Amino acid sequence: MIKLFYVLYKIKLLSPIGLYRLFTSVITCGINLMTLLHFAEKKYSNRIALVDDHETLTYKQLLDQSTKLAQSLVEKADLQVGQKVGILCKNHTSLVKTIFAVSRVGADLYLLNTEISKQQFNAFAERHNFDLIIYDAELGHIIDNYFKQKILSYHPNLQAISNFLNSNTIQVALSRTTKGKIVLQTSGTTGMSKDAAHQPSLFHYLHPFVAFIKRLRILDYHNAFIATPIYHGYGIAVLLLFIPLGKKVVITSGFNAKIACEIIHDQQIEVVTVVPLMLQKVLQTNHEHLKSLKCIASGGAKLPTKLIDETFQKLGPILYNLYGTSESGLNFIATPQDLMYSAKTIGKKIDGLKIRILDSNKSEVPRGTIGQLHIKNDWSIRKDIWVGTGDAGYRDENGYYFLCGRMDEMVISGGENVYPVEVEQVLIQHPYILDVAIIGIDDEQFGQRLKAIVVPEKNAYLTEGELREWLRPRLARFQLPKEISIVDHLPYTPLGKLDKKQLEIDK
Repeated sequence: MIKLFYVLYKIKLLSPIGLYRLFTSVITCGINLMTLLHFAEKKYSNRIALVDDHETLTYKQLLDQSTKLAQSLVEKADLQVGQKVGILCKNHTSLVKTIFAVSRVGADLYLLNTEISKQQFNAFAERHNFDLIIYDAELGHIIDNYFKQKILSYHPNLQAISNFLNSNTIQVALSRTTKGKIVLQTSGTTGMSKDAAHQPSLFHYLHPFVAFIKRLRILDYHNAFIATPIYHGYGIAVLLLFIPLGKKVVITSGFNAKIACEIIHDQQIEVVTVVPLMLQKVLQTNHEHLKSLKCIASGGAKLPTKLIDETFQKLGPILYNLYGTSESGLNFIATPQDLMYSAKTIGKKIDGLKIRILDSNKSEVPRGTIGQLHIKNDWSIRKDIWVGTGDAGYRDENGYYFLCGRMDEMVISGGENVYPVEVEQVLIQHPYILDVAIIGIDDEQFGQRLKAIVVPEKNAYLTEGELREWLRPRLARFQLPKEISIVDHLPYTPLGKLDKKQLEIDK
């Protein structure tokens, strides 16, 4: 608690003027996402807040335009408290303004994966019965069968967010509201996603807010590039963490490694948020353009040990590994020092998090033993109950936590529990292997065995026999793959997660 008050004091939230600004923002807006922006504008009015591919906005401009948009949505789209708004947009300023405006009105905003298929969108829309869809023109084919109200993010002539901001709007009085949820999707593009609904709160999110600031030393930096999609929980969380701190946030509508390197170089970016696949691509593209970086925050997927070593070698100890879920938010942070302790760790839990590691009988396992991680915290969508993450892991004697993959990926081979990630971590250390995935396959004798799918480094030559010989002294007998397949690439989701479901289909 002392650490909590220290950080709040350091960012001057607990100063008389800071408390006055916060009180004024709550009186004006209520408690919603716009409250954060209103608070930030009072302190950082003329500081640059947001940069995208088309425009640069100060905090005052972002607040004024978001407020005008909220009024326009009420006047022209008849948006009301408690209604549902689906948002199908890539990263741009119209998306950010829309997020603040919809929350200010008190409607629920559903951030939709821009890679969703038409069939998946139809099922999602049928389940939620959206009152309004806001979307990018290039994604219009996904929602062309949706006949309720639709508004484009940008368009020169048609009804669009950009045109709302350029038109005359009646000064609609916006009432203070504490309504309006942020609803995230919990899975990728395969299968029907589940909802993770978060209610904005000034107090429930203080622990992850403070942990992020303190462990990543965010107060020392001036700007950040959010390379991850804002529709993903990781992306919007970082956006909402940076806004009240008055940082300059840079976004772009799609990830391209060459463009990302240019943005980091030209804008002299200090903090970047990535998934591991993005980090791997920018390092391979032009690591010299990344020299301004002082903090790389990686999350959303497993961080390969070889990638950690490469980052430290080329850029120094500036890499952080963040672990969280859409349902429970941020839970663990591994600092560069933690990753030096072990490249496999997700670090230590943040304050306010309760954690249990349970076996299949729901009994706590001894320290060092693998079980499923169950967590409870104030910023989870289910605050009063223990939530099973579906992730297997353990805690060591020094309080560091380690993941061993998903529980449903565990393979039982000849009565032994085998976690594919443990074999992946060994294989990725091979000097000629660029990427690897391990899946389970049926076996008449042992029930299940492992199959390794390997991507060699460019111009490297590998054979199955050579890999078996290399693996034999490094793995237990029951961990040795039955099959090894050498391929050109592995399938990844748009969010940079290895798509093992596709590998299971292809096996």
